Amino acid sequence: MESASQDINLNSPNKGLLSDTMTDVPVDSGASARAAAPEGLTLAEEEELRSELAKVEEEIGTLRQVLAAKERHCGELKRKLGLTPLDGLKQNLSKSWHDVQVSNAYLSASSTLEDWNEKLTQSEAYKKTQETLSQAGQKTSAALSNVSSVISRKLGDMRNSATFKSFEDRVGTIKSRMVGSRENSTDGLHSPSGAGDKPPQDNAPF
Repeated sequence: MESASQDINLNSPNKGLLSDTMTDVPVDSGASARAAAPEGLTLAEEEELRSELAKVEEEIGTLRQVLAAKERHCGELKRKLGLTPLDGLKQNLSKSWHDVQVSNAYLSASSTLEDWNEKLTQSEAYKKTQETLSQAGQKTSAALSNVSSVISRKLGDMRNSATFKSFEDRVGTIKSRMVGSRENSTDGLHSPSGAGDKPPQDNAPF
């Protein structure tokens, strides 16, 4: 297949055009294969920067390996001390909250809120509102006390009324009758003859 395609290309009428086009394409060298140097840099400066970049990348790789080793060692120490990740999280949160409390933004916000609170409590509107609420509370307490005393007095008057006493007497009478009837039935059940005052019948012979 490859030899056949070569024969077709050689026998093609565009053979001269193809060869002319190929001769116009420049051959890439090792230097041209590299990215073009930025403007304002010479080849020597570019080489120096590339060398420094390689050194920095190598140092970064070394530092990553050292950091990974240190993290493993730190984890082993925490495990031996019995420290859990939750303890570390609590410590980090405590430190973060402490940093927030001592930050200038937090202190400024706290002082601003204190100023607002002081201005609010010293304002006439706040004093009037507080006084109104206090008076309303006192009036509510007095009203509830009056209602309670009125209810107690009404109950006392009702118990001293003739209707209530008559009803109480009737309840007592009914109760005494029920107790008396219960005692009579109990005496009838416990009589020695078992049949009340009825004399026993003699068995006549046949």
